[in-house]
Amino acid sequence: MGPTKKSEKLKRLVNVQRHMERMAESDLAVTAKRREENAASMVSVMAAIGSLEPLHRLFAQNYADRFDRLSNADKQLASLQHGQEVKMLRERAKGDRLEENMKDARVHEDREADDNAIYDLIDMTFATTASSKLRE
Repeated sequence: MGPTKKSEKLKRLVNVQRHMERMAESDLAVTAKRREENAASMVSVMAAIGSLEPLHRLFAQNYADRFDRLSNADKQLASLQHGQEVKMLRERAKGDRLEENMKDARVHEDREADDNAIYDLIDMTFATTASSKLRE
């Protein structure tokens, strides 16, 4: 059967939320790597455009078109990366909030258990006193 205490349920939610956070971080890392690769391609195309070799001058228009496509891809990747950064921060904030709620619930449950133990002790004390008076 599943967890019965609120803190246990929240602990499971925290674990799921932390997993979501790691997934968002992974997506962000992939996007950052793609941006780096794209930037390296842009540098190599710019080097070819600026080259004085006759072969590169023949393909100058192709290089310019390629650079334009790479620039557009970089803009799209930058937008995607920003969205993923926001998502990762949001997931982290949710996880932190859930973890704080879990800790509060655990403190409340511990306090309730202590209170119940004291009430049981008081009940046993009065029950013992009452039963001893009945025996007299």
